[in-house]
Amino acid sequence: MKRIFILTLFCSIFFFIGCSSKNETMQTSEIKQDTISKDEFDDEDSFLDEFEEEMQVEEKSDPFSGYNRVMTSFNDNLYEYVLSPVATGYKAVVHIEIRNSIGNFFNNIFYPMRLVNNILQGKIKNSGEETGRFLINTTVGILGLFDPATSYFNLKAHDEDLGQTLGYWGVGAGPHIVLPFFGPSNLRDSLSMYPNALINPIYYDDDRFYNLVDRYEKGYYVSGVNIINDTSLKLGQYEKLKEDAIDLYPYLRDVYEQYREQQIKE
Repeated sequence: MKRIFILTLFCSIFFFIGCSSKNETMQTSEIKQDTISKDEFDDEDSFLDEFEEEMQVEEKSDPFSGYNRVMTSFNDNLYEYVLSPVATGYKAVVHIEIRNSIGNFFNNIFYPMRLVNNILQGKIKNSGEETGRFLINTTVGILGLFDPATSYFNLKAHDEDLGQTLGYWGVGAGPHIVLPFFGPSNLRDSLSMYPNALINPIYYDDDRFYNLVDRYEKGYYVSGVNIINDTSLKLGQYEKLKEDAIDLYPYLRDVYEQYREQQIKE
């Protein structure tokens, strides 16, 4: 009951913030449209000058860039010298079919988080498909080790988290933040991590929520297995991504923000 109250409180606060932000955005958009319709540009050059000024303002809106660069370097070294070698060794020992089944299992147990956020966004059809996937994969798929919901019933997954839900209701991303171990994020998504944990099954034991210390300690152990397994299935993708980066931090920042915007729109 306590965690349901906390989750409800978080969602209510963010909902009202989202609605307020959405209204302000609409009002600002209307003001901009009126201004453009009333003001006439002398020529094409003046328009380009204003556009360049707006771009420069956007580029400067990165207050944590110094910290983010240091943390990006830390995470990059962590991946190169720790996670990648461990995942490579894990891949050599564990067969691909077993690793796929472990990935399916974790995907299945994250169902409550996806369901709640699909409902909060009013995506009833997606919520129904998620529930169907969970029931089929938990039973026919043997506790989620297999994915017959996709293979035989064509029920697609609809990944949603609280960060996407807040973005859907108009809450801005805020400044970009690179988190240690977790990688690129932003203020909105970072603050959403705790409420997401409230409905994440890996933080439960006998239907009781872990205390503050046990929650992170035990939850991270389970998450570590998921991360290593997931990385073993995607080895080479991060390395290929880095090949296109002239400057790693802004490149990963832009990729992340664009990816999150796309998720919110879907």
